[in-house]
Amino acid sequence: MIKDGEWDRFGLSEGPRILLQGELMGDICPICGLPKELCVCGEITQEETKIVVRLERRRWNRPATIIEGIDPKTTDMRKLVHGLRTKLACGGSVKNGQIILQGDHREAVKEYLVKIGFNSNLIEVQ
Repeated sequence: MIKDGEWDRFGLSEGPRILLQGELMGDICPICGLPKELCVCGEITQEETKIVVRLERRRWNRPATIIEGIDPKTTDMRKLVHGLRTKLACGGSVKNGQIILQGDHREAVKEYLVKIGFNSNLIEVQ
């Protein structure tokens, strides 16, 4: 292991790192304790998330698909919305931890979420 004062010898800034068999592995994940390259925290969180996809009538009786239950702390919501808008060719946004898409896209949203790694059994379509 590298001692506190020996970081400069490897050309690294100070921080938790692992030296394994003479090679530098990288930063350690604070959640699971594995090197960042081997970390599976994000995948585990996605597989355990309960998501509700529902249809809501908005202004002038227009349909809007609402996606709730995705944790904004563990998932990049803006990136997710961008992918959904691109795939479904519709408008959408993130507000108060909800994803709002213009139009009725309930089944297509479920397919997309399963494709990117969410558990299909935990996605409820209303």
